[in-house]
Amino acid sequence: MARFERLTHFLDDAFKVPGTNLRIGWDTLIGIVPGLGDMISATLSGYLIYEAKQLGASRWVLARMIGNVALDSVLGAIPLLGDVFDAFFKSNRRNARLLKQHLNR
Repeated sequence: MARFERLTHFLDDAFKVPGTNLRIGWDTLIGIVPGLGDMISATLSGYLIYEAKQLGASRWVLARMIGNVALDSVLGAIPLLGDVFDAFFKSNRRNARLLKQHLNR
């Protein structure tokens, strides 16, 4: 779980935008590169889903996680608007919350 949290932080919350309370991660920065950036981000997020499966996430939780990543990937691929969306819709952070809730039950 610690590795999952570290990668989630790396992808979604690694940097604070100066003068704001907004945090962005490498997912947002990599996503700026058209096409390739979104593929790389989706692959890294896919690895987190694999890790969640290894940690014992249910099929329902995995399906919700895949949905979060799919939404992030599809909308994130829209030039400029997608980059703004990536900064605010943190699919990996959402997935970490889903996994924690599942494992705490």
